[in-house]
Amino acid sequence: MKQTLGAVPAARLTGTGPMSVAKQEADVQQAAAKPFIKGKFLTGSDIGLAVGIIIILTVLFLPVPAVVLDIGLAFSIAFSVLILMVALWIQRPLDFSAFPTVLLIATMMRLSLNIATTRVILTHGNEGYLAAGHVIHGFSQFVMGGDFVIGLVVFAILIIVNFLVITKGATRIAEVGARFTLDAIPGKQMAIDADLSSGLIDEKEAQRRRRELEEESSFFGSMDGASKFVRGDAIAGLIITAVNIFGGIVIGATRHGMDISQAADVFTKLSVGDGLVTQIPALIVSLAAGLLVSKGGKRGSADQAIFGQLGAYPKALLIAALLLFILGVMPGLPAFPFFLLGGAMAFVGIAVPRRQARQREADAAEAGKKQHEAEEQERNSVKASLETNQIELCLGKQLSARLIASQEELAHRVNKMRRKFAQEYGFVIPEIKVTDDIALPPKSYRIKIHGTAVASHELRVGEILVVLGERPVPSVPGEEVREPAFGMRAYSVPETFTADLRREGYMTVDNLSVLLTHLSEIVRNNLAQLLSYKDMRILLDRLGPEYRKLLEDICPAHISYSGLQAVLKLLLAERISIRNLHPILEAIAEIAPLVRRPEMIVEHVRMRMAQQICGDLSDNGVLNVLRLGNRWDLVFHQSLKRDAKGEIVEFDIDPRLLEQFGTEASAAIRKHFDNGERFVLVSSPEARPYIRMIIERLFATLPVLSHVEIARGVEVKSLGAIS
Repeated sequence: MKQTLGAVPAARLTGTGPMSVAKQEADVQQAAAKPFIKGKFLTGSDIGLAVGIIIILTVLFLPVPAVVLDIGLAFSIAFSVLILMVALWIQRPLDFSAFPTVLLIATMMRLSLNIATTRVILTHGNEGYLAAGHVIHGFSQFVMGGDFVIGLVVFAILIIVNFLVITKGATRIAEVGARFTLDAIPGKQMAIDADLSSGLIDEKEAQRRRRELEEESSFFGSMDGASKFVRGDAIAGLIITAVNIFGGIVIGATRHGMDISQAADVFTKLSVGDGLVTQIPALIVSLAAGLLVSKGGKRGSADQAIFGQLGAYPKALLIAALLLFILGVMPGLPAFPFFLLGGAMAFVGIAVPRRQARQREADAAEAGKKQHEAEEQERNSVKASLETNQIELCLGKQLSARLIASQEELAHRVNKMRRKFAQEYGFVIPEIKVTDDIALPPKSYRIKIHGTAVASHELRVGEILVVLGERPVPSVPGEEVREPAFGMRAYSVPETFTADLRREGYMTVDNLSVLLTHLSEIVRNNLAQLLSYKDMRILLDRLGPEYRKLLEDICPAHISYSGLQAVLKLLLAERISIRNLHPILEAIAEIAPLVRRPEMIVEHVRMRMAQQICGDLSDNGVLNVLRLGNRWDLVFHQSLKRDAKGEIVEFDIDPRLLEQFGTEASAAIRKHFDNGERFVLVSSPEARPYIRMIIERLFATLPVLSHVEIARGVEVKSLGAIS
């Protein structure tokens, strides 16, 4: 099997100039000069929310007619049902990120209605059962059956269910969810940065993931506090109802001349009815909160999760149906409901395996069709297989079968990686061939450049990689290994521990990400080999007319096209971008009439590109520098042999000095690498190429600059010297 992950064109970069900035400032001033009443403030839902909050606050302090109370209580019930339905059907908790705010508003609305009904009951309760409106009267008659004892029992049960069961559990889930979410933030941020640096995602996707991570942490943190609203609402409802009953009896007996029994009957029914009207919406909102926090990080609506998982096990359904049939034939139990439910479960338990079998047959037929097409394509590509692939990813048999399931994701992420390379380095890397290699161990892969194997690694199928860095080994079974791309400490553990490790804040990497990160780093190390003569001519053909004339002046009069390709390759070998050819051609035009060797030309080009080089290597405008000490600088200068014209013709250093330099340089560089610092090594211009040749064998990714390549305006921070 062979697949091609197609070419990705380099993205077009655009910018904004001073004129666009001035236009934006003018627009801001013009918008500020418009009357405020004509702005967006008075359009949309923002004014509605403000008016709603004002109404809630008004109800707290001003007397409200019974008909307005009826509308408010009905709206409270409808609003709570709406919240529950949304919580049932959302795909993930962040889809209802406004829930803490909605919960606060709903709680405040119920409490304001409670205060308003308390005011009406205590003020006009002596006028009869309709004094507090038809909604409270209806609940006192329908739910309580006209008996306040029944109402008290029902009210107590609602309070117990809401306060001790739903609210307590939801509060605990919210607390644990908030803690684990906050603990996992560093690991998730590191995973995003790792994907971005390896080219698996672009800057826009990284920003989206960071924004989603911030929203997730903010949401679960808010839910931890919002759950206290529900708990406090239940307690407030109980206290308010007790105050209503006691205060109503006292006021009815002392102010309105009612008998104790009559006052107790009227005010207890009205107070318990009021408590039921407010506690039922509170119970519904508590249920919505419990559903929301118990969903956790899972996707899919609640009905899909419940019915999909409960119905996925036919044996369990059949056993439950058998138990219901047994209960139906037991003496004293009604047969009809048990037989009805048992028959329904038995029907589902029989139908589900048949549907699953049909689905498996359809999947097998589709897989067979795809396999046949792949085999046919393989037979027709014998000629193409004789060509040497510039970049080839060979997969072992078991690894290939595992990654075929994620073929679309593999192609998508590789295309993203190629797009990132095009934007970063200025040319499109070749297509990547993915092939099966039965000669490889089943779980291994091999990366080839121009048909030559440059890297290989064995993945552990069914396991994930935990990047440790300086952190201790996690307390789960596994084995300490080395990550293939950068050689960092890692820990291989079974996939079943993924959730536990993420909750503990460890960065977990799946096998596909490990493979693609390794592939990205190998490609980055071999950019010079991947820039073909054809790629260079494509870059030159994109030049504007003014630079075409410059190109004609220097090629082939002073440097051949192959020599120009050699200069570009030398730049890419040290990971210097060629995306901006203009300054490169200008620098070559300056030096090419004087020297012909590409190695000498590229040193002049690097000096002219100092601003770009320092910009790519600095952190927030600060360039961390490790200097070559005076002693070693003198040793390297003495090792440079020159001809009569003063040009360097040979680099001859004592092997013992070379070994000593390698030891001292490794110790100094490793110290800063282990601290996680990003830095460059700086030396004299004449010795820089030769020092780079030595250093790249020890630390392939460490940039080596000369003093003249540090641009003006760049803040330099010295990390010491190799002395």
